[in-house]
Amino acid sequence: MSPSDRYPERPQRVYFFGTCLIDLLYPEAGLAGMQLIRREGVEVLYPRDQTCCGQPAWNSGYRDEARSVAMRQIGCFPQPYPIVVPSGSCAGMMRHQYPRLFQGSPEQETALAFAARIFELTEFLVHVLKIDLQDLGAPVEVALHVSCAARRELQVADEHRVLLQQLEGVTLLEQQRAEECCGFGGTFAVKHPEISAAMVEEKCNAVVATGATRLVSGDCGCLMNINGHAQHRNEALQGQHIASFLWERTNAAER
Repeated sequence: MSPSDRYPERPQRVYFFGTCLIDLLYPEAGLAGMQLIRREGVEVLYPRDQTCCGQPAWNSGYRDEARSVAMRQIGCFPQPYPIVVPSGSCAGMMRHQYPRLFQGSPEQETALAFAARIFELTEFLVHVLKIDLQDLGAPVEVALHVSCAARRELQVADEHRVLLQQLEGVTLLEQQRAEECCGFGGTFAVKHPEISAAMVEEKCNAVVATGATRLVSGDCGCLMNINGHAQHRNEALQGQHIASFLWERTNAAER
């Protein structure tokens, strides 16, 4: 399937998968993501029974537990609407690993059909909604961090840049080794804290060296990791989910 074949026509309604970190730590990012979609005239449905995508269990080798969580999520989104996910990590799990979880099982076709409906938020805004953003904010310089999952698993790094480059008052400052991991990696940061700490140290150094005091990313795990390290160092750097940043820059009510 070519990239153009993957994207549907603009739908009348979509589902929104909130993710654990947005639910617990960055609720404003989830609300902003839904508001961006609603402003384009698309109805957003948020199933209340949704929980985790199952990635922590999957990455830790607990296949049966991950399969149980995944099946629970599949059941929360019964209608054939696109499912928008404001996280490359969670979207990658649901699009690419759910089919692997259920390979050879009676639920394989169900998992494949579900995975085909998964869209990372920036990907959906650019390719499906073809959103045209009008910047209302004051000039600002920002750095961008694209998560490993968004960049490599989903290959939607360019979509983050496309959205930011639509904003006339935003200057994107380029960091050295931008493609390198921030060191979070979910359970990786817990299992290998010394390596994770060294990686986020290098990432924070690279971002601070740009001179930016604002950091934008599409994954809350990366934001939590980089923000936490920056605060520990008393840096002025502040990270924000790209959905929150786009809504802040383009929402007339906030001006």
